[in-house]
Amino acid sequence: ANGVTTTLGRGGSDFSATILGAALNAERVEIWTDVDGIMTSDPRVIKNATTLASITYDEAAELAYFGARVVHPSTIVPAVDKGIPVFVRNTLKPQAPGTRIEGTPGRAGVRAIASKSDITLVTIRSSRMLNAYGFLNAIFAVFARHRMPVDLVATSEVSVSMTVDHAVDAAVIGELGELGDVSVEHDRAIVCIVGRDSFTNPALLARVFSALQSLSVRMISLGSSDINLSLVVENGERDEVVRRLHHELLE
Repeated sequence: ANGVTTTLGRGGSDFSATILGAALNAERVEIWTDVDGIMTSDPRVIKNATTLASITYDEAAELAYFGARVVHPSTIVPAVDKGIPVFVRNTLKPQAPGTRIEGTPGRAGVRAIASKSDITLVTIRSSRMLNAYGFLNAIFAVFARHRMPVDLVATSEVSVSMTVDHAVDAAVIGELGELGDVSVEHDRAIVCIVGRDSFTNPALLARVFSALQSLSVRMISLGSSDINLSLVVENGERDEVVRRLHHELLE
């Protein structure tokens, strides 16, 4: 606004590439980075993680938002609007095929697992929620006023739980306290399992929770997306959860 040249932040060069690709109606956009492509999980946690040959726009967006740092969540939006495939390639290994991100649905099944730490879980309990309207709107209005995006949401008749990326300050807790009893849990993590046509299968869900026996799952988010099952766990158990799920579902 003041005529000062700046950057778009993390992923800004990739975002610029897809913006230009969309403006030019390009046949493809290539993002050259320091990894072979989008992998089945973070190779720092999963030593035998493999590179995905292809993945859909929606799957890539879910993985990017929930911790896969190869592409920024905003990066592929211009390409999605024009249906342009995006290729993620390794600058240091140009012979590697990389990962193709496209709109055409690929194979069904679990494709990858992403995670992010230092999540805060907020729960509001109130009997006033029972058969009431406008209650959730009042809760989300508090977060909107404080410019705090909400990630996952789970509700019951008398409570609602949600996750945010940041610590929740006293002002937010005070406003939420006017609506009900508030509990705040810090040091949580989100583990996100991504794949098409998977989570309506009871057998797969049984495998997920069987693999996590002895570990604590604080919250589950399923149903808002047909390609994403998200679990809220303790920070300290995040890597173990990812390892167990990768072994059970992808190895």
